Amino acid sequence: MSIKLNSAAVTFAKELIRDGKIKNDEGHWGEHNPDSAEENNYLDKHDMAEYARWHLGEDPGKGEDTKGRYRFPYGDFKTVHRDGLIAAKERAAQQGYGDIEKAADELLHALEKKAAK
Repeated sequence: MSIKLNSAAVTFAKELIRDGKIKNDEGHWGEHNPDSAEENNYLDKHDMAEYARWHLGEDPGKGEDTKGRYRFPYGDFKTVHRDGLIAAKERAAQQGYGDIEKAADELLHALEKKAAK
């Protein structure tokens, strides 16, 4: 089944960017992307809906209470990362998810605009 845009995540990311909760990092997303242990630690303190807000894509074919349902992470559960948005945009483009690619691009421009202030 196709991955769909998680509009709640886009709205949440816009709020974080507006509030200045950003990292305008130049590194590689692999250096900042939370690993499985960090994800599990987050889920120990938060529900799945909060976890989902950190992912631009959602796979309706996966169970609602599984981490595997949520794709295209863009932050570290505290801030939106520039390199996370770039990675999400590039992967979405490679995999043919134009709506996710477009959302990541718009968020990336908003982050860069906020960082420039």
